[in-house]
Order: sequence, then C-alpha cells, then structure tokens
Amino acid sequence: MSGDDVPIETRAASGLALAGGSLSLVVLSGSRKGAIVPLGDATHIGKADDNELVLGDDTVSRHHCELVREGNAVRVRDLGSTNGTRVDGTRVQDALLSPGAVLKVGEVEIALRAGPQKQEVLPSDKPRFGPALGQSLAMRTIFGVLERIAPTEATVLLEGETGTGKDVLARAIVEHSPRKTGPFVVVDCGAVSYSLIESELFGHERGAFTGAVSSRQGAFELADGGTVFLDEIGELPLDVQPKLLRVLETREFRRVGGNKPIKSDVRVIAATKRDLKREVHAGKFREDLYFRLAVVPITVPSLRTRREDIPMLAENILASAAAGGTPMHLGERAMQGLLAHDWPGNVRELRNVLERAVYMARAAGQDELGDVVLYGAPGAESANAFSFEPDKSYRETRAKFEAEFERRYVKWLLSRHGGNVSAAARDAKMDRKHLHELAKKHGVRGTDE
Repeated sequence: MSGDDVPIETRAASGLALAGGSLSLVVLSGSRKGAIVPLGDATHIGKADDNELVLGDDTVSRHHCELVREGNAVRVRDLGSTNGTRVDGTRVQDALLSPGAVLKVGEVEIALRAGPQKQEVLPSDKPRFGPALGQSLAMRTIFGVLERIAPTEATVLLEGETGTGKDVLARAIVEHSPRKTGPFVVVDCGAVSYSLIESELFGHERGAFTGAVSSRQGAFELADGGTVFLDEIGELPLDVQPKLLRVLETREFRRVGGNKPIKSDVRVIAATKRDLKREVHAGKFREDLYFRLAVVPITVPSLRTRREDIPMLAENILASAAAGGTPMHLGERAMQGLLAHDWPGNVRELRNVLERAVYMARAAGQDELGDVVLYGAPGAESANAFSFEPDKSYRETRAKFEAEFERRYVKWLLSRHGGNVSAAARDAKMDRKHLHELAKKHGVRGTDE
C-alpha cells in the first residue's frame, strides 16, 4: 500500500459499549468547528462561559443543553433553549444517546464519539462537491472525505443503491485530482458479457480467441495517465478478479493472448450497489480484492434517508431542464409530494419524474409544477392503485390488481439495475427469460447482456 493509500473510515461507529469507555463531543460546524471536548459525568453546552463546551454562535442559548452519563447511556436534556436541541434531526427535551449520534444545538452540529480519538474528518462547509449536491450532514461528511482524498492516488470504493449518484461522485473525484486532464474510461462490469470482460479491461491480441481479427486496447491501456471507473464491480466474474488484483498490486498487465507486460499508470475508482462485505462472506467476491479496492470506502446514502436534500436537488434539476430559459416553478403541494415519496430509484428517479413533469406542464401551457409533478410517479400510482369499481366481479378485480402489481414490480426491479435484465433477474432470484417476457408483456424496456 502506498503512502497515499491511507484508509479513512467514513462509516459512523454505533452500538459501542459505554461502561468505562471514553466519550468525546466533536463540533462539526459553526464557529468552533473541529473542537473536541471530553465528556465528563455532566457536560453543559451553551454560550455562557461557565459551560464545559462554550459555543459563541447566534443560534445557541446561554445555557442550551446538558449531557449526563447514566451508567451505560448518555442523556441529553434541553435547558429551555430558544432554538431547540435536536438528535439526528428530531427536536427533543430529554433523550438517550449512543455513540455516533449527532446533536444539533441551535444550528451547530455536534457528534458523540466513543473510544480513542482517531483523526477526525469533519463535514465540508460546502453543499456540493463538483457536480454532486447535498446539504445534509451525511453528504457533507462524504464531501469532507473526498476533498481530502481526491488529490491523492488512493483507490476509492463507492457503495450504495442504484441511482444515488455514485457515477457523479466518481467524476467529481477526477475533477479534483491531478489526473483531471487525463483519460477517464468507464467499464460497466454488469453490462459486458462474461466472455469479453477480460478483453474489455486488458485488451487482446489478434487471434487470441474466435472473432479477435485484430489487436485491441483495453480500459487500463486506454486510460494510461488517467482514471479507470469500474462501475458495478460486484458483477465482476470470480475468475477475472485475481487478474484485476494483480494489476492493482503490480501496476502492470498483459493483453489476452499476449506475453508482453504493459505498465499501468491509472487510478482506479470502483462502484457497486452490492454489499461487498456480504459478498465476500458468501464467497462471491475475493476478500483480498475487496481490501485492495476499499482503501477509501464511501457509502452513498439513499435519497429517502436525506430528504432535506430534495429541495436543492429539485431546484438544480429544474434549472438544467430550463435549457437557458426561466426554470419552472415548483409549487408547495408538489414539493410536499416529493418529500413524502420514498424514491426507490433515488436521485435518478427524482430527475426522471421532474423532467417528465416539465414536459407535461409546458405542453399544457403551465409555468408551475403543481400536482402534475407526480403524475406517473410511483407516489401517484399508489394513490390510485386500489380504487375499486362496483361493476367488476371479485375475479376481475383481483386480476386487474395482480397485473398492476406485476407491472409495477417489473418496472421497479429493472429501474434498480439500470434496465439490465440479467442483473435484475439475479437480484430477484427469478429466471431471466421469465423476467424478459414480463418486461415485454408490460412494455417495460430492459437490456440484455
């Protein structure tokens, strides 16, 4: 591992034993950002000088709140503050905390940390990192890590559900790296057929296999001096994984059918929707390759766990859809509908819904997105899915809703896998041909490998 390949932990610790253990408060934002205060039997927070943790910010009261250790727990009590005390976003008067919890004292964020203090990576002050947006603490924490790690050569592993923006973060990392002027080559490991994935990565010599009528450069050769983005790395076949590991460790490779070693001067960023630790335990992914890829592991949160980012994302999407003109206005009812939806397709689904709504509103001569914004979205479907008709028999009604369930499930399943039928079938543990037939039956577009 090189000097730049220093692991940085980005997953908050939780559920640690408190008895006899050291606890600290880490100020994540505000005028005292970065301050670390050991937690005693009782720790008071406020603007007055007699507090153990003094915060000079305007939104903090003189005696804002107190934290008291009670055996194996920590209790926080609000002391009648003006702007309130929140725990993980919820305003509280009296609550129990565990390590990893985040307090919001007025507008100042404070984390409760357990155990010996490691080098703390504080959240970014900025609500964006390149084209990636997010004002939530979860996203700003990721931005804080990437601001430090992007200028290095460290390998980054981006994990998270489909549609969360892993590809956007990968491009943002490149934008902030010394390799930003070099090639950026993307390999979708889930979209390349099994027989061609090795050639896609490392290239091949003429005659290496049937159909190899000429020599061909692979991603690691084409990206020389730049970055290779291995999307859906969890789909990489087991027998190809040792060859990728060898490239990462030795910085050289051979084309398929070739004998000459070729030097590899690339940085690797990988992404997956799978839980690779679970895949390792199941024997589906090599442990040594996982650790070589996860030098800096980043878990991108789903949109439903960071709903406070939806207004910012929606505004940005509508501005992009305006194509230089005046952006469409988002009505209050429409925004409430967006905030209430669970977004199984995450930011990609939000973008699709808003862009479709813009086209429909313009066609209707509207300049505001009201209820139309959710027309055709999963949230709107659920409102009308189970409206019964008095002239339909029980059998006819059941058949209607079975068909509706089938259509919506297939649409949702394929959206999670970017339309890849084979990957979706594996995830749902169903036959690929059957899923292909269902998609065709309901007019849902899917792609084969």
